[in-house]
Amino acid sequence: MTDTDADADVVVVGAGASGLSLAWRLVSGAAGAGRAAPRVLLVEPPPGPLRSPERTWCFWEEGPGEFDDLLTAAWTRLSVTDGDGRTTTGACGTTYKMLRSTAYTRELGARLASSAGVRRVTGTVTGIRDVPGGGETTGVDADGRPFRLLSRWVFDSRPPRRLPPARTTLLQHFRGWFVQTRRACFDPSVAQLMDFRTPQPPPGGLAFVYLLPLSEDEALVEYTVFSTSVASTRTYETALRRYLEDTRRLGDYTVTETEHGVIPMTDGVFRRRAGRSVFRIGAAGGAVRPSTGYAFAALQRQATAVAAAYGAGRTPLPPEAHSWRHRTMDAVLLRALATGRIDGGAFFTGLFRRNPLDRVLHFLEGRSTPAQEWAIGLRAPVLPMVRTLGELPFVPLRAVQAERPSSGVRSAAVEHGGVQA
Repeated sequence: MTDTDADADVVVVGAGASGLSLAWRLVSGAAGAGRAAPRVLLVEPPPGPLRSPERTWCFWEEGPGEFDDLLTAAWTRLSVTDGDGRTTTGACGTTYKMLRSTAYTRELGARLASSAGVRRVTGTVTGIRDVPGGGETTGVDADGRPFRLLSRWVFDSRPPRRLPPARTTLLQHFRGWFVQTRRACFDPSVAQLMDFRTPQPPPGGLAFVYLLPLSEDEALVEYTVFSTSVASTRTYETALRRYLEDTRRLGDYTVTETEHGVIPMTDGVFRRRAGRSVFRIGAAGGAVRPSTGYAFAALQRQATAVAAAYGAGRTPLPPEAHSWRHRTMDAVLLRALATGRIDGGAFFTGLFRRNPLDRVLHFLEGRSTPAQEWAIGLRAPVLPMVRTLGELPFVPLRAVQAERPSSGVRSAAVEHGGVQA
């Protein structure tokens, strides 16, 4: 494509979870309503550092879901373990689901390939701006030739270069190992959301291990930290070895894959509109839940709402991914944690121990009612949280350089405990 004007109804920049989801919702929504599908141009970067790495997504969902046949695993029982080894386990009314990005992108790619209205463009976007009647997307294709795409609407899913000004910004950073053991070590019916039997950072952060069993001898084990800066690879891997070998006493095991990621946790407000015809979606549009880092379910809701607005002829402004109530509670939690007013491990283990599991999950999913939130609040550290809520209006907003949100997975094989990978 050389200096070509290519007309479309919609340009979607980025072919990660949010970009693929929006493109699919646009064409499938039109088919379901008996309308002509919009002309969609999906721009994805060439292979390299700008392309999203392989990822693992987890989310809660009630009942059967659209992507159930793509799941790696699912659980209806969850557990949380405090620093002293006391474990709270319970069954929940929703299912916790694990989806690998390779399966999702392969399936969505096949669906989009069968739609005559979708065209994929490989290239690096260098500019997006409003022009009369719509938006202009410019860039360089995989062969180094410039392109110019004109459309009525542009949706940009690229990670932001700078986070919005915020009172509090923490980073959720982690390293995970997919492990294979020689003997049965895991209960595949229970997902371990948090295990605090691991070294903790200084006050103002927390650390835990997140363990998702795939079978009796396979699991994803992640050392996760909330703090203001990332750690070294050696720090993560030392914590993982201590947990697997000293705390869990797995015996011989092999690491078959690793993943590493950094997710901003901020109470800053992401701008969803970047122009008259230009919008931001996904993490760039505020889909990441500030207090947990979860985003997959929120970006699906966002894509569905955008497609519905487009189909109805309305301005397809992406909706707020999380309600103002939940964003306010997240701001209080982040501030209380960052200032050291609450002990993170004690807070989260108490949250699960003192409340019905479904009530907590409704809060984490962003579906809780004011009555449920009031009940949770009464069982939290009331004085530190009330003090933090009262000071929020007086805390200045500060801009922070963004770490690229990711949870990249790469193939690996590591020798442990005398087992040759």
